[in-house]
Amino acid sequence: MRILIADDLSPEAKTILERIPEAQVDVRIGLKPAELREIAGAYDALAVRSATKVTAELLAAATRLRVIGRAGTGVDNIDLDAATRRGVVVMNAPGGNSVSVAEHTVALLLALARRVADASQSTCAGKWEKKKFSAGRELLGKTLGVVGTGSIGALVVQRAKAFGMKVITYDPFLSEEAAAKLGVELVPLAEIFRRSDAVTLHVPLNEQTKNMVAAPQLAQMKPGALLINCARGGLVDEKALADALESKRLGGAALDVFETEPPPAGHPLFCCENFIATPHLGGSTEDAQQNVALIVCEAMVEYLTTGTIRNAVNVPSVTGEVMERLGPYLRLATKLGAFAGQLATQAACGAPEQIEIAYAGEVAQHPSAPLTAAVLKGVLGTFLAEPVNEVSAPALARDRGLSVQEVKTSDTPDFASLITVRLRCGKEVTTAVSGTIVGKREPRLVRVDKFELEAVPEGAILVMHNNDKPGVIGNVGRTLGEAQVNIAQFALARDRRSGEAIALVNVDTPAPPEVLDRLRRLPNVRSVHQVTL
Repeated sequence: MRILIADDLSPEAKTILERIPEAQVDVRIGLKPAELREIAGAYDALAVRSATKVTAELLAAATRLRVIGRAGTGVDNIDLDAATRRGVVVMNAPGGNSVSVAEHTVALLLALARRVADASQSTCAGKWEKKKFSAGRELLGKTLGVVGTGSIGALVVQRAKAFGMKVITYDPFLSEEAAAKLGVELVPLAEIFRRSDAVTLHVPLNEQTKNMVAAPQLAQMKPGALLINCARGGLVDEKALADALESKRLGGAALDVFETEPPPAGHPLFCCENFIATPHLGGSTEDAQQNVALIVCEAMVEYLTTGTIRNAVNVPSVTGEVMERLGPYLRLATKLGAFAGQLATQAACGAPEQIEIAYAGEVAQHPSAPLTAAVLKGVLGTFLAEPVNEVSAPALARDRGLSVQEVKTSDTPDFASLITVRLRCGKEVTTAVSGTIVGKREPRLVRVDKFELEAVPEGAILVMHNNDKPGVIGNVGRTLGEAQVNIAQFALARDRRSGEAIALVNVDTPAPPEVLDRLRRLPNVRSVHQVTL
């Protein structure tokens, strides 16, 4: 296994990654995009900070890549869609630099309130303008508007309250009860701008938040109010902010992040009074950089050695304990998906338009997202030429407009746990299969369409649909014997009302096409399909 550290991570990062048996860990910092693309195909894992841009082109070249570790919180430098479609797990280090970013936010707030940057520049230039800079403001009793109360926003709230500030927040995911515990007032976003003496942003950058602070919002803010952004460049319309500062509408602003980094030399904000700019330093303390490197590298090691997914941003994270319990069901789910997909394909039903996955009994108490991804991996692996894994399967299903529905129930009359996969074309169910776990770990097929049976979902399986007449089993055995195809197991189910039967025949070696044709020509045989699991 080969792992590449492409950015300047804490020295401990390499030591942690080298815990993987026989892993070769290379540190190559400062590679140009073309140089990185040239060597990317040799690596199974990639560790980065914010400098390396993991583009779709890079991912296309990294054919062996299984996981990307981002030593930090944001993943703006990684093409998540492209990584997901290629089945690459993307991990980050949530919370590892939260304290550093929160402290930087408060530092900028204090600096703006007391005009520290302008006063320092003036003093260092040989001036002594005490009167000019003596109109600073205390934080005590002022109202701070916090947009976003995740890990960083919540830490800012705690520190602001320590200064005696009143804190109001906007967060669509924060309940009134949670806000009360945090000691803040939950208000609409527009009220944040109208009521706050200072506003700080702690939200991700997406279509909904891009330029969330633009001319209309700046016009709503109190005269002399302060604005701080240590979250993501692009949240603030920088030209509108420059206009608000030049007109003295705002009392000051501080940006640690910019829409373009580094910003151009002639940026309009750089000539504004009481404007502070720092070069994306929020999480860049020695403590934070060590924390995020340790967090993400530990997660990478765990994934590469045990398959446990932790701190992933493009696939459900599952702890090792839950993964241990889910393990047998994950294998069963993959086999059910592959069995149903192959059966539907061979029955000339074509690719399904809808997949329904029903979880009944004890399995319904577990997280379903990993199980559903395993089913989709099995189904889509039948229909798509490209490789499919648990990471890429949900995204590939969405891309193709495949409807996926989950149903959960705590009751199942015959089994402690049951997973059922139904494939639909139009309104018709083309294939339905159910499975369970026998003992602690052994998967079993227990239903195919209307037929109840018990079969082992392993290796090559002949699926035979026939009239329930004497002689069928004997003819099948003789035909396979003559062809030197050994029967490993034979599961039979009958429907007396319709006079039909189905047999699932496990064989040691796949039956050649000519043998399948001979089986189909046997008396009372309706269809024969071969599934490989």
